[in-house]
Amino acid sequence: MNELAQPPRGTFLERHEFVLRRLHSLSGIVPVGAYMVIHLLTNASVLDGPATFQRRVYAIHSLGAVLPLVEWTFIFIPLLYHALYGVLITRGALPNSGAYRYGSNVRYTLQRATGMIAFVFIFWHVFHMHGWLHAEWWERGVAQPLFGAMFRPYNAASTAAQAMQLSIIVPILYAIGVLACVFHLANGIWTFGITWGLWVTPAAQRWATRVSLVFGLLLAAVSLGALGGFYRVNVDEAREVENLMYEKQFAVEIEEAKKLGNEDPNAKKRYDPKEQYRGRSPATAAVPDSQ
Repeated sequence: MNELAQPPRGTFLERHEFVLRRLHSLSGIVPVGAYMVIHLLTNASVLDGPATFQRRVYAIHSLGAVLPLVEWTFIFIPLLYHALYGVLITRGALPNSGAYRYGSNVRYTLQRATGMIAFVFIFWHVFHMHGWLHAEWWERGVAQPLFGAMFRPYNAASTAAQAMQLSIIVPILYAIGVLACVFHLANGIWTFGITWGLWVTPAAQRWATRVSLVFGLLLAAVSLGALGGFYRVNVDEAREVENLMYEKQFAVEIEEAKKLGNEDPNAKKRYDPKEQYRGRSPATAAVPDSQ
């Protein structure tokens, strides 16, 4: 008489390790890695001037109400999964039976270390620029007093530059964080091929190493160029250009709001000079309030 089938043993993570690890590997390339490349290239457009960068940001925000859905579906949820599952792998909370087999212990260690650095950096970066939450009480009461939520999409280059120019420490931290992300992605492309069986022979792995190295160096140059571009932006001149662009881009909406006696329809997406003077937004320049 056959014995009854034994139920699968172990935790959910242990039972589904094979699938979860491959999803972790895949999410690191698509969509997270692909988004990072696009994000860095968009930021690097500031080297062509604030107007070019502002046009890129307008293109992104032209998605309107769909933008949050796109961000959560293709960026935040995959990023959170990749980051949190990566932390479990790094902390040794999962068995080693499916661990990657690197040709170099140094790259294995660096992949884990840069993953942790990237996790902390992205967490801080999103707070620094966007404040995590868009609720007004949070931004004014928590984020802005802690030098967070500094980016305004319709004054893109000027507010990003102010955030970067707060202190010499800020671009240094960004350089460390971005380079960690770049290495993690470039080396992750190599490990992705191993995990998915794309390059298994020594010759294929040598070729993949060269491709990953070139890709990493090029992306590092793009990212450092973007940081340097923001650090050199003249905030006042950039804001003047952005305001002129805004008036042209939203001329109809602005005119309709004036006729109805309403405020700027996109005020929350623009720089407000009064908030700095009141101590609410360290991102903006001090402007005296009229008494």
